[in-house]
Amino acid sequence: MNGHDSANPIENKYVQQHLANERTYLAWVRTCIAVAGLGFLAAGLTFNSTYGEKAHLFAVAAGVGALLFALSLLVSATFDYKRKRRDINEGIFRSSRGIVNLTLGFMLVLFVLLFVLAGFLLFG
Repeated sequence: MNGHDSANPIENKYVQQHLANERTYLAWVRTCIAVAGLGFLAAGLTFNSTYGEKAHLFAVAAGVGALLFALSLLVSATFDYKRKRRDINEGIFRSSRGIVNLTLGFMLVLFVLLFVLAGFLLFG
């Protein structure tokens, strides 16, 4: 008996779909890492600087917001991956509305914070 005999035959039938699902999940993970890095960058922009208290407050808000977004996105992507895995095996498809809406909402808030921060940094 080799290691492949115990694999789920339903999953074997949809290998390409499962591999695509895994690639999509890993793309979401890379996005989370990039957003978290953006958060650290934003929070560090005004660290030990002369930009003022408001700029520092917006930098910290953008940084914490980016970290919360990255964490929320990672959790949502993981649930979405598991749901799609089950759906592939059941032969059904449902598009991902929740994770897309979550991404849009957080990115809009994050961009507003970063634009305000950029205004503070440019115009004092």
